[in-house]
Amino acid sequence: MNETSLAFENPSVRAAATAGDQPLDRISVRDHVRAVEIGAFQSERGKLQRLRFNVVLEVSRHTAAQNDDVDQVISYDTIIEAIEAQLTHERINLLETLAERVAQRCLADPRAVRVFVRIEKLDRIPGALGVEIVRRRLETEDVSRLHPVTEAPEQTAVSPRVLLLGAEVLADSACIQAWLDVVAAADTPVVLALPPLDPARAASDGPLEIGLLSIEQNAWAVAALGSDLSVAGSRTELDWAIREGRKTVWAPFKMVTDAVEKPGAGADDPVGLALWLAGQIGASDCLVAGAAPALPDGATLLDAARPGLPAGAATG
Repeated sequence: MNETSLAFENPSVRAAATAGDQPLDRISVRDHVRAVEIGAFQSERGKLQRLRFNVVLEVSRHTAAQNDDVDQVISYDTIIEAIEAQLTHERINLLETLAERVAQRCLADPRAVRVFVRIEKLDRIPGALGVEIVRRRLETEDVSRLHPVTEAPEQTAVSPRVLLLGAEVLADSACIQAWLDVVAAADTPVVLALPPLDPARAASDGPLEIGLLSIEQNAWAVAALGSDLSVAGSRTELDWAIREGRKTVWAPFKMVTDAVEKPGAGADDPVGLALWLAGQIGASDCLVAGAAPALPDGATLLDAARPGLPAGAATG
C-alpha cells in the first residue's frame, strides 16, 4: 500500500501500517457521529453540525483479557467518554483543538501508548473535511503541561463568590467605590457581575451579542476604578484568578457564546446571568448589591449584600 492511499485509510489501518516492533493491542471507535456547535466562523455559531469521529487507541499488552475481567482492561467507553467529556465541557472553534483534547483524555490512562484521532465535518461540503492527529503518551504529557485540559468547576480548590452590582449602584460613583472597598477587603475570591451599560439595547427581543457587549463595556469601566481589579473574559482567566485569590470583573461575551449549555437568561436579566456564572465556576454563593453598604467593624461581604434572587426576579 503506497503512502497516498494509506493517508485516506481509516485510522485503524494506519495504526497497523505504522506499528513498531513492540506489539500493541488496539481498541477503536469507528464512524461515531455527533451533532454539535463548532466552528470559528460567525455563520457557524448557533448551528449544529455533524462530526464523525474515528479513534484508535493502542494500549500495552496485558493478560486481563485472558482472565475475562472487564475491570482490568481499557474499555471502549474510554474513547466515547473522552469525546463526550470534551463536547459537553465547552464550545470549541477548531477541529484541531478538539482532536488534541480528545487525544489527551484518551492517553490519560497509563496503559495507553498511542492514539489516532480523526474528526470530520459532514455538513460543510458534499463530502467530508477534517483533521487527523497521532499522539504518543510521552508527547501528550508534554503538551498537557502547556495546554492542560480544563476541569469541571468542582475541581477548583477555592470557592469564589459572585457579586452582582445593581444598576442603582453603578448610577452613584460613591456607592460604586463603597462596594469596591468591600470587595477589596473580602477574604475570598470575588467575581463581579454587572448589568448592561445600555439596558434598552439589551432588551430580550434584541440580539444577545449586543447586550453581552454592553455588559463588557461596563466591566472595563468598573475595573478601571479598582487598583486590584482585572477583567476576565474566559473560563481559563477566571479559574486562574480564583486560584490566586484575585478579584475580577466578568466580561461575559466569550463564556456565554462559547457555552455548550447556554444560560436561559439574556443580557437584560443580569441576576439570571450572575446565577448562571455562579454555577459555572462553582461559586459558594451569588449576592446582589443594592444601596451603599454600611458595614460595622468585622462585617463581611455576606453582611453587606443579599442572596441572589431567582432568575428573572427584580433586583430593586
